[in-house]
Amino acid sequence: MRIDIATLFPEMFEPVLQTSIPGRAAAGGFATYHLHDIREFADNRHRKVDDRPFGGGPGMVMMCQPLHDCVQAIEAADPTPATRVLMTPQGERMEQRHVEMLAGRERLLIIAGHYEGVDERVIEALDPIELSIGDYVLSGGELPAMVLTDAVVRLLPGVLGHDDSAREDSFAEREFDDQGRRRLLEGPHYTRPRVWNDRAVPDVLLSGDHQAVEAWRRQQMVERTRQRRPDLLNRDP
Repeated sequence: MRIDIATLFPEMFEPVLQTSIPGRAAAGGFATYHLHDIREFADNRHRKVDDRPFGGGPGMVMMCQPLHDCVQAIEAADPTPATRVLMTPQGERMEQRHVEMLAGRERLLIIAGHYEGVDERVIEALDPIELSIGDYVLSGGELPAMVLTDAVVRLLPGVLGHDDSAREDSFAEREFDDQGRRRLLEGPHYTRPRVWNDRAVPDVLLSGDHQAVEAWRRQQMVERTRQRRPDLLNRDP
């Protein structure tokens, strides 16, 4: 997968993309990352990419021309069609279903918005998928772009080294009882030692009975989801 990221601060990304799972994805040839500085496409000598909002108000707004020209240049650099994604507080809240959908695309072009927002006209022209990582405001779209990249590349076949790893994560689709498919939180995990500070690992995990272990884990997932995220159980499958 090719992932292009349009941002005002490309230097923020390199430590993240070279580390842990994103770094492994790149090293294994499963993903390539291409960072693009939107300022390089400004049509003025000061590389200005923002201006005051019409109608007044605080903050600055990212102008149309630099972002539009940046996206056009990025897409012209590779014939593979790109799925455009704008990280913005006004977007739909990002969920695992979005990540799974995007992980199936050949190429992503992630736009990290900044300032008070992006001129609505260029959003209309580019028509990206608009996503938010939560109901709060950050300084820009760089951190959300990193979150999306990490979430996507770990789903690419071969990146985690075991095909079941991603399927066992929280929010992955799981089948239980007669209610069909639901997205559940992961249950508790344990490792050595068997007893720590008088707290023992549940006996079922030491039983060697794989069916009993699977049933226990499913029950724990449902119970934890009911306690912490009951809204997930109330959604349609």
